Amino acid sequence: MSDLEFHAVLKTSDLDPGEAKQVLIGRKEIAIYNLEGAFYATDDICTHAYASLADGYIEGDRVECPLHGGCFEIKTGKACTPPCVEDLKTYTVKIEGDQIFVGLPRG
Repeated sequence: MSDLEFHAVLKTSDLDPGEAKQVLIGRKEIAIYNLEGAFYATDDICTHAYASLADGYIEGDRVECPLHGGCFEIKTGKACTPPCVEDLKTYTVKIEGDQIFVGLPRG
């Protein structure tokens, strides 16, 4: 039995390449990214200060926080540039048909 519970969040057509959108799963804010047709999910809120990364600037496989300019690797959540030093949590994404699902731990 899987320890993840998958939640439908968006359709693939809702997110163009190079874009990100915030979704809510319960009270958890998640950013969904489209990197050239591959979809990824991280916590949406920057680990440095309260800002939505879905509102940030995507360049390559990094997202820049719109508040102070710190960057994270979208695929791994790794903090890349100051002032960000704490990594983002990442989540498993699966696609079924045109539906994007995000896996969160059960419970």
